[in-house]
Amino acid sequence: MCTWLVSNDVLDLVGPDARLLYVGKTAGYHSRTQEEIHELLLSFAEAGATVVRLKGGDPLVFGRGGEEMDFLQQQGIQVKVIPGITAASGIAAELGIPLTHRENAADPDSTLVVYMGLATLPSLASKLMHHGLPLNTPAAAVERGTTPKQRVVFAELKDLANEIASAELVSPTLIVIGKVVALSPFWPHSSKEASCLMEAV
Repeated sequence: MCTWLVSNDVLDLVGPDARLLYVGKTAGYHSRTQEEIHELLLSFAEAGATVVRLKGGDPLVFGRGGEEMDFLQQQGIQVKVIPGITAASGIAAELGIPLTHRENAADPDSTLVVYMGLATLPSLASKLMHHGLPLNTPAAAVERGTTPKQRVVFAELKDLANEIASAELVSPTLIVIGKVVALSPFWPHSSKEASCLMEAV
């Protein structure tokens, strides 16, 4: 059983010398175990091949892409994620469901994504901390995300507004607040590096 979950238009772009290997999963059917997929990715990469792990859905939202990325990076393999439009944004927009509706955002186990929040961030951060969100909650601000001009500031919530001001980020900037930010391979790991600025090359 092999059902490609990507459009034929995308598959038509694959070069004639490329090797296509189906490792897809559907409810009740997994063509390969996750461990087998990890090993395939590693073996092709170690053989010098350029490997494209094409996902039919969101690679980092229930797509096990985070596990694959982590596994490969631990083996010293460089990984680059090429994002598309996430299902959450695309589907919500299609259905007219706002992703930024006001609700209890100070839950330390939730992830908060703020669109167009540069001007209100100092007030928002203050309110979140006042309502119980830990001061050291990991956060990131992404200017011109997924473009060649992307710049990213990583900082703890208590420092984020000052770090954004220091870096002189401008709109459009997306802000992500929550424990999951610390899972990024770019998150500074020592307290001396509580904030950093990344620029696209």
